[in-house]
Amino acid sequence: MKKEIDALLSEAMLYSLPTWTHNKDHLTKILKAHPSIKFVSLVGVDLGGNNTDEKIPISLFLEDVEEFLKVGVQTDGSSVVLHEIATLNNAKVDIIPDVDVNWFVDYNYDYIDEETGYPIGTLRIPSFLEHNNRFVDSRGVLKRTVEHFQKCVMSLLHKHPHLLEELGISSKDDIEEVSLTAATELEFWVKTPEDHADEEKLSTSQILKEQYWKRTKGSVRTALEETMLLLEKYGFEPEMGHKEVGGVTAKIAGTGKLNHVMEQLEIDWKYSTALQAADNELFIREFIEETFERHGLEVTFRAKPIEGVAGSGKHTHMGASIKLKNGKVKNLFAPLNMKADYVNSIGWGALMGLLKNYEIINPFVTATNDAFNRLKPGFEAPVCIVASVGHTSESPSRNRTVLVGLVRDIKNPLATRYELRAPNPHSNTYLYVSASYLAMLEGIEYATSQKLTSKELEVEFSKTAGEEKGYLERDRCYRSEEDVFEDYTEEERNTLFGRPPATVWENLIAFDNYPEKMKILYNGDVFDSSLVHSYKIATLSQWITELTGRIIPYDMRIVRNCKKLHEEDVVTDIDVVNWEKINALRTYLMKDSLTCKSLFTRIRDALEAKDYGLASSLQIEMANKILQLKASYIVYRRNILLEINGLYF
Repeated sequence: MKKEIDALLSEAMLYSLPTWTHNKDHLTKILKAHPSIKFVSLVGVDLGGNNTDEKIPISLFLEDVEEFLKVGVQTDGSSVVLHEIATLNNAKVDIIPDVDVNWFVDYNYDYIDEETGYPIGTLRIPSFLEHNNRFVDSRGVLKRTVEHFQKCVMSLLHKHPHLLEELGISSKDDIEEVSLTAATELEFWVKTPEDHADEEKLSTSQILKEQYWKRTKGSVRTALEETMLLLEKYGFEPEMGHKEVGGVTAKIAGTGKLNHVMEQLEIDWKYSTALQAADNELFIREFIEETFERHGLEVTFRAKPIEGVAGSGKHTHMGASIKLKNGKVKNLFAPLNMKADYVNSIGWGALMGLLKNYEIINPFVTATNDAFNRLKPGFEAPVCIVASVGHTSESPSRNRTVLVGLVRDIKNPLATRYELRAPNPHSNTYLYVSASYLAMLEGIEYATSQKLTSKELEVEFSKTAGEEKGYLERDRCYRSEEDVFEDYTEEERNTLFGRPPATVWENLIAFDNYPEKMKILYNGDVFDSSLVHSYKIATLSQWITELTGRIIPYDMRIVRNCKKLHEEDVVTDIDVVNWEKINALRTYLMKDSLTCKSLFTRIRDALEAKDYGLASSLQIEMANKILQLKASYIVYRRNILLEINGLYF
């Protein structure tokens, strides 16, 4: 231990503090050896996925480290998203440090410490939000999930000896612990400030595949390389940074530097335990944004920042393993013979539970209007509750059109895991990972209690719609190795895999429509009705606010910008017809009369009357009408000769 402490003390800049340093003696030595670290911040994550940040002088932290780590700080619950939990007459919330995960140092590279010459640092400590002696935050939910999953799996392994044989473990006494592992793939758009997207150019570039895996250049390359190198110093072990499918080629300005940058990137890093993986992603997302900003580039983690081109996802990999007392690790889902089976019985149970119960997972995955904009056919976006495991067990394959994919490596059983493709960069990782593992657990309990073999479970999972099986729903199909969008019509998809929700409201009402499935969230006291209710209220409020305060005003600008362009002396009959079609759409969307209200007004009225079902259906109509308006205006504009200073364009 002395060697590790000496290594930390000798570092010029400290980037992270592992769990073994989280005690008074070690922290005091380390922080006093790094005087550029001036502040401590407790990072709690509310039910909305927002993380807290405050600046506590390091001197106050060092005055009584033990007490600080035990009781944290108090705050007013009105400042975080805990609707109807931290109420006005009971608003006290404690932020309690988590000593069982890594802590990170966040440096302000714009503010250099005069004494040391290093940037001013803030020690960010992942924390829990405690109200009435219960963790009511997103991190607390995931912590309880991990503990409940571990306890239940250990119980199943003790109760069903055949599982030990299937895993290649001689005795239950050889098991030290069960671990949940996760990793995320973070996609994002980066652009030059004030630049606006040309949707036609972006769409054309995407179709031609001009950007995917291409070499980065200029400030984008510099920012990406700096990000990757700094992530290494933090111990995140970055695995890849590359261009994604979206983007256009930048131009060279008069200064010799690139401008008009608009590119889509992805950064991946090594997996970790479930809670640590969620903490890592939260820190890295903000870290990427600040690093690119230092190079004059804007970063957006919106799911669908530009209509008509690829959105940004956060594909999430989830697995589980068993650590033996001799130090060896066994993958909980991998079969003993990787060429004979896709996964073992536990793995099949996990996949079946995940898909069968996805309706009550999805509200945590897709919770914003922006997120639904991404989930559309034609952009490799998963909209159907269906999975792929590969064409044969001997030849792993990947189907990018499904919701869940089995990821496996014949030569490395430890790599066996499931990839959930629906999350976007702003999805609350803590909550949807929690819900996913709870759903997996129900399927695992079914598979193990029935003592079904891997082959028998594969047959059940591969059932056709209308076929009666023991666990999965009769009228649904859960496996497809085909292209979901090319090989099925929309009607076939909806029949086989269920009709996907199209709005935030349609997603939220799953909490009410599937009471039996909701019980899964309450197992192990992970969630409770107050947490789900609070999350639902917060998400509903955000949906309403975005609709009235952002989406409708934005669409109004689109309507106003679709102006008449043709001049009478150069007009053709097609111009007149096109414009009349456009103007009719504009009027329907935005213009009220004494006898008829516009679509925008009807949406506002429905929301005010709390008729959310009507507002939801009208929102879908509005989105379709706006797409129709934009497409029609492009066609109209192409046929226009504009006179500017005597020249026609």
